[in-house]
Amino acid sequence: MYYTGSTTNMERRLEQHHQGIGAQFTSKFLPVTLVYLESFTRIVDAFAREKQIQGWSRKKKEALIKGRYDQLPELAKSYTKKNKQN
Repeated sequence: MYYTGSTTNMERRLEQHHQGIGAQFTSKFLPVTLVYLESFTRIVDAFAREKQIQGWSRKKKEALIKGRYDQLPELAKSYTKKNKQN
C-alpha cells in the first residue's frame, strides 16, 4: 500500500506515523517506510503534487519510486484507457 502526503517537517511526520498519530490510514500499516520524497518551496505546489500522485495507479507510483520516469506517460495512458472501459 502506498500513502501519499505532505508535510513541512518530514522527520516529525514519520515519527507521528510510527506512533500511529495523525493519519488513520497509515496506523493500519505500521511500520511505515519512506520510499520517495520530493521537496517544494511553496506548500501550494506540494499539495498540488500530492493530489496528482494520489490519483495515479499503483504501477505508475512504482515507476516514479524506481525512477523510471520514461514509463510515466505510457502508464498514464493505459490507466486512463482502463478507467474509460469500466
